[in-house]
Amino acid sequence: MPPKIERRNAIKRIVQIPLLMASAPLISTCGGGTPPSVSVSVDSPPIMPLLKVDEFAVLQPLNVPDVNGVMLPPGYTSRVVAISGEPVLDSSGYLWHDAPDGGAVFETSDGGWIYVSNSELPNGNGGVGAIRFDSAGQIVDSYSILTGTSRNCAGGATPWRTWLSCEENQELGRVFECDPTGTLPAVEVPALGRFNHEAVAVDPDNAVLYLTEDQNDGLFYRFVPDTLTSEGHPNLASGTLQAALIVDESNGQIEWQNIPDPQAVSTPTRKQLDQVSEFRGGEGIDYSNGHIYFTTKFDNRVWDYAVQSQQISVYYGATSALNPILTGVDNLKVSTLGNILVAEDGGDMQIVVLNPSGDLLPLLQLDGHASSEIAGPALSPDGTRLYFSSQRGLEGPSDIGITFEISRTANP
Repeated sequence: MPPKIERRNAIKRIVQIPLLMASAPLISTCGGGTPPSVSVSVDSPPIMPLLKVDEFAVLQPLNVPDVNGVMLPPGYTSRVVAISGEPVLDSSGYLWHDAPDGGAVFETSDGGWIYVSNSELPNGNGGVGAIRFDSAGQIVDSYSILTGTSRNCAGGATPWRTWLSCEENQELGRVFECDPTGTLPAVEVPALGRFNHEAVAVDPDNAVLYLTEDQNDGLFYRFVPDTLTSEGHPNLASGTLQAALIVDESNGQIEWQNIPDPQAVSTPTRKQLDQVSEFRGGEGIDYSNGHIYFTTKFDNRVWDYAVQSQQISVYYGATSALNPILTGVDNLKVSTLGNILVAEDGGDMQIVVLNPSGDLLPLLQLDGHASSEIAGPALSPDGTRLYFSSQRGLEGPSDIGITFEISRTANP
């Protein structure tokens, strides 16, 4: 038997897929916006506000690993929804991609949702895959929404219900806008520049995009569009790409400087400015209530950029924290109540909740995944389910990634 098949069979024996029904919300979330008119469209209904409590306030110490090797607080359960190289659903014919990375969830008109996930394979073998769930959380379809790209690491969901997939591909990485339903083809977004893209977040109140760069001397970028769409969203066809410069270290005041050549025809974007502030290995990024939060992996920091005052500060730093259990910071997701879910690349292989009071609470931990990283945390529209991946699974190779779902099913 070929070694790859042996490894996958071992994973199947270790990682069973129990059926479960989710009831209580995992986290407080909400959605909004209108169908897009930029490049691609998505089957999306208007979303009503959801009244929920924040379940992370009651997290308790983690239990021993469950049947899927996931350590969870009491009252939570897990299942595996996809394994690299295996069919997600026999009827779809789509094999889940290798090296699953950044991801997001999009609501559908039938009350279900779609989880999209990047593939961080190089040499044109990357892209984006999708899993569609019905309103009961059962998998009903799986398919590809982007192919032929390289090292699709993270990205970001837009308020107009598309997925911006970012290439972490040296100085010439691109961004592609994808339709989560797979109805329309993905399109490149040249205006967002060429660099070692990691992730992107949209500020819907000001119609501005913010981007991170995964380099030790990377920059913190923003994109200001020239025009807005008829729905008031940023038109990604043209605009100005800028980089942050901290002009006052005492209060973190930022000035934004225009990048002369976003396409990096002769000089990498991060080398085009005489004065610029470096951010050491930009990773996940998200917007919440007037703030942009993002991580930098080489100094284990979570940053907080206040949009209105244009000031930046360190929200969490492993070297200065009283309880530095969070290391290997990577992808992140912010709840509507301000809790930040940070996935670890290394560290203890946890997703850690960083709450507004500064407390750190492990939400989950993967057992036996020391050679992997956690990626792509995203919540179902009603907040009852959290999706994420172990990019390299139990043994480390990128062709045995595992994508999980966790739910809170009972009070602890």
